[in-house]
Amino acid sequence: MSGLTLKGVTKSFGATTAVNNLDIEIGEREFVSILGPSGCGKTTLLRMLAGLEQPDSGEILIGNRIVNDLPPAKRDIAMVFQTYALYPHMTVAGNIEYPLRKRRLPKKERLQKLAAAADLLQLGDLLRRKPRELSGGQQQRVALGRAMVRDPEIFLLDEPLSNLDAKLRAHMRAELIRLQRRIGRTMVYVTHDQLEAMTMSDRIAIIRNGRLQQYAPPQEVYDRPANEFVAGFIGTPPMNFIEGKLAPNGSFETGKLRLDLSSLALHAAAGPVGDGAVVKLGIRPEALLFDDRGDDARVTVIEPVGHEIIVMLDYFGFDLTARVAPTCTWAVDEVVKVRPVVEQIHVFDPDDGRRLNRDNIH
Repeated sequence: MSGLTLKGVTKSFGATTAVNNLDIEIGEREFVSILGPSGCGKTTLLRMLAGLEQPDSGEILIGNRIVNDLPPAKRDIAMVFQTYALYPHMTVAGNIEYPLRKRRLPKKERLQKLAAAADLLQLGDLLRRKPRELSGGQQQRVALGRAMVRDPEIFLLDEPLSNLDAKLRAHMRAELIRLQRRIGRTMVYVTHDQLEAMTMSDRIAIIRNGRLQQYAPPQEVYDRPANEFVAGFIGTPPMNFIEGKLAPNGSFETGKLRLDLSSLALHAAAGPVGDGAVVKLGIRPEALLFDDRGDDARVTVIEPVGHEIIVMLDYFGFDLTARVAPTCTWAVDEVVKVRPVVEQIHVFDPDDGRRLNRDNIH
């Protein structure tokens, strides 16, 4: 079994740096998602792992072997593309068998591997069909089967679910998780969909403008985001942000809003955060409580989504998004009492975006 290691990997296209000094270590049998907005360098990174692009600097290792100069065929890696890249003139069986034919494996061995993949992916009844006769989910399974028969050490998946409808994406997420556990291989999964990354991954590498922002298990990324970008990128609805100053008594102040943050241990790189420091608060929608201890807020928008209601509030002139129970009977322009849960507040440096909470948040 093999893991993957990137050491200081950089790749530029002209004046654009797509991947910038990236360090990532992926363990054996680990499912790691590469997550970030469009254009952040995710696909370039995946193509370098596959050998389709060469890094300008840094090292890529599979196990303990540096593979920078190895061609794709010698890396023991299989890649599943966003568009599936199936051969339209071949049957399902032909598509799955194709990499085995290229390796000139005996027919008996090819058929054994084909049967095993078809059984695992429930493709037995589709082997004689052409790609045009298949649904999107079936085509995706054929692409996975073609990768599986090579029995690679590492699978690379480039947004393989993005062309499917929402219901089928949810089904295929579960199928991929089960598949990875059954075959016991390392998987690197590129996506811009945080739900996919959060639900499928052992760890998530979040990238912005080619730079690694945080690399951690999903719950840690959610509970303890490394910076403001990660905090705002992870979570639906997104985190609320309010900028203000710290007062000598440990409170946060902006306009008429006052919040006691003295219980939070705030540290910047140079040490404790001083009085008068400008900071930005991050408050998740579920970290807002509605009770008589709160301050007045006016309801501006109500969005029922079935299992809950998303409510937007005017809170001291700031727009806040909150989650409330589906039984809520508020109306637009109604005034309610709300207060943030201080222990769940994130505090960020507005200059470099780093999170200043020293202690863990639960």
